[in-house]
Amino acid sequence: MSRFKALLSMFVVCVAAQTLSVALADSKEFVVGASVALSGKYARTGQEQLHGFQMWVDDVNARGGVLGRKMRLVHYDDESKPEVGAKLYEKLITQDKVDLLIGPYSSAVTMAASTVAEKHNFPMVSSGASSAKIWERGYKNTFGLYTLAEVYMDPILEFAKNNGLKTVALIYENTAFPRSVAAGVRTKATALGMKVVFDEEYGKASTDFSSMILKMKAIKPDMVIGGSYLPDSTAFMRQARENRLYAKIFAFAVGPGLPDFGKNLGADANGVMGNTQWEPELKIPGAGEFSKKYKAKYGHEPGYHAGGGYGAGQVLEAAVTRALSVDRDKVRKALYELDIVTTFGRFKVDGTGKQIGKPAYAVEWINGEREIILPKDAATHDPVFPFQDWSKR
Repeated sequence: MSRFKALLSMFVVCVAAQTLSVALADSKEFVVGASVALSGKYARTGQEQLHGFQMWVDDVNARGGVLGRKMRLVHYDDESKPEVGAKLYEKLITQDKVDLLIGPYSSAVTMAASTVAEKHNFPMVSSGASSAKIWERGYKNTFGLYTLAEVYMDPILEFAKNNGLKTVALIYENTAFPRSVAAGVRTKATALGMKVVFDEEYGKASTDFSSMILKMKAIKPDMVIGGSYLPDSTAFMRQARENRLYAKIFAFAVGPGLPDFGKNLGADANGVMGNTQWEPELKIPGAGEFSKKYKAKYGHEPGYHAGGGYGAGQVLEAAVTRALSVDRDKVRKALYELDIVTTFGRFKVDGTGKQIGKPAYAVEWINGEREIILPKDAATHDPVFPFQDWSKR
């Protein structure tokens, strides 16, 4: 073989190797990291959230991925603990070398995780947190999906005021999100000229509310509002029945927005109001289709935590598509600029990363079903009011 032919052959091999290298690089997966509450207090909601993440990954990959690359989810159980969540996000960033981040469930765990993300200047879509305090620290890498906790109960309080109710009994867990709900209730009640006649915090592990209930019975508030999660709101309503506590409205954060609330309480759930971030019946593009696919896969209707998991993935997908890259600076810029409607609803944030585009919704359990009651233009059923006395059930 002549020297020219040998050099030409080597050139062709080098070009082929380089082409193969580019092709392999192009086929590399994008890795998305998250911690999820699969044990501890938030396990039920965390499982729903994880299902949403996984369905988004499956759907993206079925379409060929993003920018020609498949997505892969790496997740760990944060045990519903902020300190565990912080360690896991450190691991995701420094050891797993993930390309993208989705935040955990609960405001408390998100507070810890977002501090780690900020330290590494790594943008993170917060998929399950709503306390305004998260966005009051001057951070530039936490992008909220949820409506703020401080306005969760606004539609229900406005409804109560319009129906002549004047007094509120307020209880809440001593963690970030419930405290934010309580702060919002106080502010809104004052603005409406209503009076908070009972205001008491309880511990994170509390399930015994008998002493609170007896105090409320003596005060006879028009309505009871709880800044709570599924286990505590369920326990409170069981004990309210046992002790015959009556109010014209019972409303709780998180619990009534989950299918398990009605499943656990049966007929005792009827008439209980709550807030929701999302429902399958909302007239949002893709919501109905997602709900059908979710039910077919998991055997039950999705709650808003599942919808939020899926929506968080869609936001990341839109940001990467806009940025044409997973470069952190480019993705961060894209997240600030996005104004889109996902299956979960509108995503638009302000200069702190706080969600400003999504409304709050109220639900009520009516005849064994979770119905949207407020705002009126989104309602699937008129509110059933007042709450039916236990003796008449």
